[in-house]
Amino acid sequence: MPSLCRDCLHPFERARRCPACGGPRIVAHPELWDLSIAHMDCDAFYASVEKRDNPEIADKPVIIGGGRRGVVSTACYIARIRGVRSAMPMFQALRLCPEAVVIRPRMEVYADISRTIRAMMRDLTPSVEPLSLDEAFLDLTGTARLHGAPPAVMLARLIGRMRDELGLSGSIGLSHNKFLAKIASDLDKPQGFSVIGRAETADFLRDKPVSLIWGVGQATRTALHEAGIRSFADLLRWERTDLVARFGAMGERLWHLARGQDRRRVTANAPVKSISNETTFGEDIADPDLLDGHLWRLSEKVADRAKARALAGRVVTLKLKHSDHRTVTRRQALREPTQLADTLYRAARALMDQAADGAAWRLLGVGLSELVAAAEADRAGDLLDPDAPRRAGAERATDAIRARFGPDAIVKGRALR
Repeated sequence: MPSLCRDCLHPFERARRCPACGGPRIVAHPELWDLSIAHMDCDAFYASVEKRDNPEIADKPVIIGGGRRGVVSTACYIARIRGVRSAMPMFQALRLCPEAVVIRPRMEVYADISRTIRAMMRDLTPSVEPLSLDEAFLDLTGTARLHGAPPAVMLARLIGRMRDELGLSGSIGLSHNKFLAKIASDLDKPQGFSVIGRAETADFLRDKPVSLIWGVGQATRTALHEAGIRSFADLLRWERTDLVARFGAMGERLWHLARGQDRRRVTANAPVKSISNETTFGEDIADPDLLDGHLWRLSEKVADRAKARALAGRVVTLKLKHSDHRTVTRRQALREPTQLADTLYRAARALMDQAADGAAWRLLGVGLSELVAAAEADRAGDLLDPDAPRRAGAERATDAIRARFGPDAIVKGRALR
């Protein structure tokens, strides 16, 4: 049985402890040296960074998120034992774990660390497909000759570098496609290394719930349950044509995944589909001036991200959420793509005037989609708005000043509301 010590990276035949260092952290699998598609997921990333930077909270439950009206971004494993989960409303998380240390996210810090981890991944292979700041797919096919070691060894080495150089841990899933690699990475967290081989795929999946499929949310799960589909075994009983007839394109995908089939490639630099930003208020807000100030700040953030990526968008989206979590979404297609905060704000403001109707809101969000290259943006101008070119020029000048003197060098008046 091919085996690997995850501490000293010594390969050997299966034993209860590593014959080189005596360590117990061993991964063993018949296909260990043959698999090359991996998913790396940092362990409670945001919370782990905060514990690393503040040892006083290392042994305490930590929740990363907003105030009592926000949601949980990440919870450390101590808090998860109490039932706290990502995306859970903060008031519910604090009810489950009242002694938790709550920390607002430091996204710039997390993003900087994420870039370092991504660079470590690219030392192994150019085929790295990030899914978020703390997880990515890697395709190490054909890299054994370059590194002088099979992918499993290099992945264990990656986790070792993260531990030694950054003080953070991650979990590895190794398999023969992306679907199974992502499932594997979650089997033994934290600090896990799990393998799903070709030979065992059918037996492994058969009794698993369909909720294991990435992207199957509550609505899809309910629809599947109504059709009597709760496990992969249930899926296997359906004919391909019947699944497609009932669930459309999702049915085709389900038929293949039920058999452990996933032909998606690991794609480096996968295109960004949308850019958005949202904020959850400490108290419901109905004041139109306050909402307007938040709307402008969100529009600026989305525009800044679009400019940083040299992108523009054709569709503006406004998202509003009531105190009871009912969500209102409105979209508007623009005459031409934009990356300007002023254009984005004006479209979002028109949508908010239609949707708000004096109600109080707990969340506000702005998004930009149908993205194109920045060269295609903001070229024609608007004959119905002769002041638009002047505002666009002022925004470009503001961008240049902020780039030189910092983001707070110029602040628009409405942002102060």
